[in-house]
Amino acid sequence: MLILFDHSAPAPLRYALKRHIVVEAAEREWDKLVNGDLLNEAEAAGFDLFITADKNMRYQQNLSTRKISIVVLGNAQWPVLRRYVDRVVAAVDAATPGGYVEVEVPFR
Repeated sequence: MLILFDHSAPAPLRYALKRHIVVEAAEREWDKLVNGDLLNEAEAAGFDLFITADKNMRYQQNLSTRKISIVVLGNAQWPVLRRYVDRVVAAVDAATPGGYVEVEVPFR
């Protein structure tokens, strides 16, 4: 699976997703794009999944026509998230085209 990390996704998370190809938006020079444009570019480039911490995305974008699956991190702070990586991996592995899921991660 080809996965795009938003600027809010912690880089160390990519090592937990080693069965997949992970690209950070900055690597494609897409880090300045706003969410709608970023999703358009990602879909056009063949990305299967987008990982972000932007919980407002589903309210700001019409996701009903999207092919890309979206996983939203409940907390992207790596010291906390690293204890819940299994939840992220499970969400990624269960992702379906056009799907949207928020991974619950406590703030402590």
